Amino acid sequence: MLKRFLCSLLLTLSLLTGTALAADFSDLVILHTNDTHGYDQRADGINGMATVAAIRQDLLAQGKQVLLVDAGDVIQDNNLVNFSKGASAMQFMNAVGYDAMCLGNHEFDYGQDVTLQRVSEAHFPMLACNIVVKATGKLFVQPSAVVQKGKHKIGIVGITTPEAATSASPMAVAGLQFLQGETLYTAVQREVDNLKRQHCDLIVAVGHMGSENFNEGNRSDDVLQHVSGIDIFIDGHDHQVKNRYVGHTLLTETGSYTKNIGHVVYKDGKWQEELLAYDANRPQDAQVQQLIDKVAADVNAQLAQPIGTTAFTLDGSRDPGVRTQEMNAGDFVADAFLWQANQAMVIDGVKVDAAILNGGGIRASIPAGTVTLGSIARAVPYNNVLYVMTLKGQDLLEMLEAATCAAPKAIGAFPQVAGLKYTLDTRVPYVNGRQYPGSTYFAPKQPGSRVQLTEVGGQPFDPHKTYRVATVEFVLRGGDAYGHAVEPGVLTSVSIGYADKQAIVNYLREALHGTVPDSYRTPQGRITILK
Repeated sequence: MLKRFLCSLLLTLSLLTGTALAADFSDLVILHTNDTHGYDQRADGINGMATVAAIRQDLLAQGKQVLLVDAGDVIQDNNLVNFSKGASAMQFMNAVGYDAMCLGNHEFDYGQDVTLQRVSEAHFPMLACNIVVKATGKLFVQPSAVVQKGKHKIGIVGITTPEAATSASPMAVAGLQFLQGETLYTAVQREVDNLKRQHCDLIVAVGHMGSENFNEGNRSDDVLQHVSGIDIFIDGHDHQVKNRYVGHTLLTETGSYTKNIGHVVYKDGKWQEELLAYDANRPQDAQVQQLIDKVAADVNAQLAQPIGTTAFTLDGSRDPGVRTQEMNAGDFVADAFLWQANQAMVIDGVKVDAAILNGGGIRASIPAGTVTLGSIARAVPYNNVLYVMTLKGQDLLEMLEAATCAAPKAIGAFPQVAGLKYTLDTRVPYVNGRQYPGSTYFAPKQPGSRVQLTEVGGQPFDPHKTYRVATVEFVLRGGDAYGHAVEPGVLTSVSIGYADKQAIVNYLREALHGTVPDSYRTPQGRITILK
């Protein structure tokens, strides 16, 4: 009778504290990655998947129980995985031995059918507890999973940023609802409670959420302030390095691109992160390395085609970079879009005034030397179709101000431009107006408060004038903070029949005769930022 009472008491205390009372986790190691974006092959500063596999195998040889998880964005960005629409990324992760991952926003970049194909190819569950199919009310993928590692029963819940509704191509996520705010917290808490009812002695959240201020209410930190019972939260999305406690929960993230490999152990009565930084001398698993090298050789053969030359780097750095300020890569790509749009529209006698692209659409620099198809594809990997939109100046101004809402902090929407000039005063706070439909972003309460648009098409800006502006489909469909583009009556548009990569190839070959001119060596003064 006493024994039964003590067992009941121990179980009650376990449920209250969230972790099994006096559980011995000394033999358990949690390895984790996030935002690998196809940077799966060893390179300078990049550990790669063969390194992850070798670390896992070494720990297993030491008698450790190893849980290996990823926090999303694995199938898109680097050409190593782009050419197969992420199928090669699944091959690599299967070979390494992953146990689970959550869906990131970029898992949707090729469309939902491809997302579900990748889910079916994975030898591990791909999770998200907050993505609902509107037509059926059912979850898009399974919300959580239970993994047994030796004596440890581990519950894993997946969470995808609600920002995926706009940071993925809006067309690719049509028909899906990404729960946010209170409904998000409720969904996560429901899964945590469900896992506890299954007597899991450790609860791990794998979330592609981030901690950026402009996404307040839908960050990993917000989830942890509203949900109880999570022992470890492995985060992604914002490419930050994190290692801190939020309440009783360890919140951790590696950064991106396997520059670090997450390594969580239980020590001194608590979970602790011991990140494994890049080390060129770390062993690689031979079989995984051979698989990756074969895929890379096939891709590189296709991408080696020379397009032109540049005497300097077209800098596509992220932050500081194309997400925070004017960059020479932004000028070059925007000019290519504007040139291609005018070439396409000349038959109708139409002049395109300007071009806008979201800075987050530029994913890499184009190095000095020979410009190849591969270097262009690395810089703009999305295969975005180009459009010309026709809109009033006042609507163009609102789009620019909304797209710089997070400045001076980085934001993927940050407008790189051609054919126009604007000044951004970051000393003036951004004040939210209405929330854009189906978006986590808000319109500026008073457009023109922070952004002064001074010139369009070589003429002084007129808010009442109608302009034609080239852009990518991502912007046109309301991606990132461009929600004004899809509000009724704002604009009309027409596709010009070219994708982003082809426009850059054509511009370099035909307009620039194969050589990037010295005028692109530094940014050209199209954007002025006051701090």
